[in-house]
Amino acid sequence: MNNSRQHYRMIDVGGKAITRRVAVATGRIVMSAETFAMVRDGSLPKGDPLRLAEVAGVLAAKKTPEIIPLCHPLALDQVRVAFRLDEQDLAVEVFCQASTSARTGVEMEALAGVNGALLTIWDLAKQVQADLAIEGVRLLLKTGGKSGRYEHPAGIGELPEGFGA
Repeated sequence: MNNSRQHYRMIDVGGKAITRRVAVATGRIVMSAETFAMVRDGSLPKGDPLRLAEVAGVLAAKKTPEIIPLCHPLALDQVRVAFRLDEQDLAVEVFCQASTSARTGVEMEALAGVNGALLTIWDLAKQVQADLAIEGVRLLLKTGGKSGRYEHPAGIGELPEGFGA
């Protein structure tokens, strides 16, 4: 492939209507029973991973245009991060909801929030387990704009209280 022919551009959204936009993303981190117990109890050597991951998820959503080159900077109205502990699969499921009133969607912010939270859990847990696995990162739903409502083809499942649009 000849890279000199590649042209990247930020899409001009100036002519689009400002609408209420909401996006919810999810992903999970799978671990051993020992690590899961330490995460659940907040007893990892570096500290409570879920409390720190919540803050990291919000920060990651806010910083999205700084790490995704063509992502528009948005004034976010709200970012929420929630966790579901899955004792059967020894996993922590992370949810991130981002909302704004803008000309473009907040999917990337919700996805960045999930990844920021997951990577923070990994960072705090890596000292006790090297073979953690992040999986299933995906957009569950988005609303607003010309395309209206989108739901993941596999369904959105049960969202945390207060999530969804």
